Amino acid sequence: MPGVCAGGGGVKYAQFLAAKTPIATKRGIAGAETKAGHLFDYQRKCVDFALDVGSCGMFLDTGLGKTLVQLDYLEHARNAENGRALLLTPLAVARQIEREAHRFGYQARVIRDQSEAGEGINICNYDRLHLLDTQSFGAVSLDEASILKAFTGKQSRALIESFNGLRFKMAATATPAPNDHMEIGPYAEFCEVMNSNEMLSRFFINDTMEASQKWRLKRHGVDAFWDWMASWCRLAQRPSDLGGDDTGFDLPPINVVRHRAAENAPTVTGGLFGDEVVSATNLHAVKRETIGKRAAIAVDLATATTGPVVIWCDTDYEADAILSALGDTPDVVEVRGSMKPEAKEAALDAFALGNARVMVTKPAVAGFGLNWQHCHDTVFVGRSFSYEAWYQAVRRFWRFGQKNTVNVHLVVAEGEDSIARVIDRKAADHDSMKAAMRSAMQRNQGRSTGRKVIYNPTHKGSIPSWIA
Repeated sequence: MPGVCAGGGGVKYAQFLAAKTPIATKRGIAGAETKAGHLFDYQRKCVDFALDVGSCGMFLDTGLGKTLVQLDYLEHARNAENGRALLLTPLAVARQIEREAHRFGYQARVIRDQSEAGEGINICNYDRLHLLDTQSFGAVSLDEASILKAFTGKQSRALIESFNGLRFKMAATATPAPNDHMEIGPYAEFCEVMNSNEMLSRFFINDTMEASQKWRLKRHGVDAFWDWMASWCRLAQRPSDLGGDDTGFDLPPINVVRHRAAENAPTVTGGLFGDEVVSATNLHAVKRETIGKRAAIAVDLATATTGPVVIWCDTDYEADAILSALGDTPDVVEVRGSMKPEAKEAALDAFALGNARVMVTKPAVAGFGLNWQHCHDTVFVGRSFSYEAWYQAVRRFWRFGQKNTVNVHLVVAEGEDSIARVIDRKAADHDSMKAAMRSAMQRNQGRSTGRKVIYNPTHKGSIPSWIA
């Protein structure tokens, strides 16, 4: 029939449409294969994938070996470039990574500025980024890269712009998008896979039916979004998510025990019950009214055990109340944001190495990257509305490699139940994201190319006689 594509023409056009599906363009080392004997099989697959695509997101859960994957990736990438790699980390994690690098034979050093950089893997804290010549490194990896998730944040923009044009880049974190899928945008932009705004316009819609006009995935584009993610990311909660063996990767039991602190009824307005009206705006007013009782309960819990314990707080006034209640308790260290970097590192090392028994700090300060499997007791003097802060802080202890039951004591004021509901909702969203990503990786096993294919039409159509 004139004007109708039949036979092979339709197949070729379908192939053309499939080729137009967004896939990250590979710019790494074709056929790369690491031989590192100290890596698990699933970790080697992650390194091979990262080297093949060049720039990637590495979203492995806590305890799955993100650090070793980063180190081996940087080792191969630096050798393919100018011999120098950079690994940026949160405060105090640098020394921990240096020790692990030396343990497995990598040439690595902690640096404080560009003058100390050299051949091998250079490890530096994020707060010293401005002291580095970022273009002098052939490869970079961001440890705990959720620092990127703010679209317009000053540090996020600085990281994206500082490493623009670099061939080998990795963004590694267990919580890539703890609040919303759209937080994936800065990772894609850092890795130069896709601009954040383009990602939003291609895969998301601004839902004007909601008061907040929240961005959500287009219903017809959900699979396409996760397929695109699978072309430049790897995500796993367990080795089996990446085709590995889960033997030995069993999390220990965890006990979350709630302790309600009620001195006086909290002064809240807008409802009959505190748990209905406590919000991000009046949360601290409620917390201030109960800080004395909460600090006393937290200290009683911390002193009831003879092993190491971490007491998490959200504010300086909470830390002050805890330290006052601890009094002359021996082996106590504190880390807060106003301290000098050297003092923070010394205190964190003292706790990690067993020279201090009690640590008082905040999730925002020490809740990322540190391995504290030697500790299995922790106390929260209340919680904020941040799911990421809660998840990351708990995961300092409850992670693969922990040999004991983890006890998490949660001391809450009257009315803080609304926080638990927000945390639970965000946890469910995070689990949904992980499930969708795992499914996409399984669908895309063996997908061989990320190159754009130019459509070369071969079918010759006929013009109907009534047009001629």
